[in-house]
Amino acid sequence: MTTFSALGVHKKYIQALKELGISQPTEIQQKALPILLNSKTDFIGLAQTGTGKTVAFGLPLLHQIDANQAHIQALILSPTRELVQQIKKQLFKFTKFSEEKIFLEAVFGGEKIDKQLYNLSRTTHIVIATPGRLIDLIERGTLDISHVKTIVLDEADEMLSMGFKQDLNRILKFTTKPDRKTWLFSATMPEEIKKIIKTYMDANAPRVEINKDFLVNANIRHQFAKTTIKDKTDDIIAFLEKRTSQRGIIFCRTKAGAQNLATQLIENGFSAAALEGDMQQKERDKVMRAFKNESLQYLISTDVSARGIDVKGLEFVIHHQLPETNDYYTHRSGRTARAGKSGTSIAFILPSELERIQQLQKELSIKFTEVTV
Repeated sequence: MTTFSALGVHKKYIQALKELGISQPTEIQQKALPILLNSKTDFIGLAQTGTGKTVAFGLPLLHQIDANQAHIQALILSPTRELVQQIKKQLFKFTKFSEEKIFLEAVFGGEKIDKQLYNLSRTTHIVIATPGRLIDLIERGTLDISHVKTIVLDEADEMLSMGFKQDLNRILKFTTKPDRKTWLFSATMPEEIKKIIKTYMDANAPRVEINKDFLVNANIRHQFAKTTIKDKTDDIIAFLEKRTSQRGIIFCRTKAGAQNLATQLIENGFSAAALEGDMQQKERDKVMRAFKNESLQYLISTDVSARGIDVKGLEFVIHHQLPETNDYYTHRSGRTARAGKSGTSIAFILPSELERIQQLQKELSIKFTEVTV
């Protein structure tokens, strides 16, 4: 068994990992750490959320920081404020046993910019940001990125599908320098990502791909149940009633659909709430907090709103409607069966959607079983 020590990780970080209950490196960590710790290079990592990427890029970044220099030396870009805050929290925990102080700052939209400007006026070594807010700060001239040595694009495909394409291109243009390194992590490889790699990264950058089958996690049971438009809500309720002790996310295609279903479930006495794009950030945070601390049992969400949600211990994902793209199916179903646990992904389909199930089976190499609720 490979150890973190054998991969070249410093003792002080291994001690912090141990305290967090992380003792065995995951596949992405085993493959990425030796490269990122030992060579100054661009890097491409193909891996899903929940595979341990934050350790894979976070530890090498921390190893690189010169704490005696007060300027920003690394940028991490991530699609949502939830993820940005999560990465900051994790990196901070990794530094628990370091003698030198490494200062991290998180910046994202939806929070007053003045507060973030004040925080950035103090010594900062690593900035973790959403693309929109970062551009804002760079353009105001309030963020000096001239000393940045490494830029990490985390969940690059998610950032693109959320409409950050222009922002990303501008940030990469701003930061392009011969000695600047870009580490890109993505679950999928759409054309736009290939373009970014071609334009801003070294053609010989090492690539690490996590076991392809992991793209749709091997611990997920994929199921579908046939229903009608009229019976769908009742069928979902029947499914939930059999699982009163379990938690899960229900995906809807539209904001109105998510709101509607949430209202119906609440009226039926379920502990549920919707998460959708028109919500105020404060409301979003409130719902997410309740879901994370388990005072809320079911989350009803649109695809875009669920980006970056990493909640432990979800037993199932329900597709109120099948998503438009295969990537969305992968992202949705990957919210369950995390960290080695198993889970169920069930789609409630109309008879006319059977073809789409067959298509998903073929293109994602997974097997669906039909169930009756």
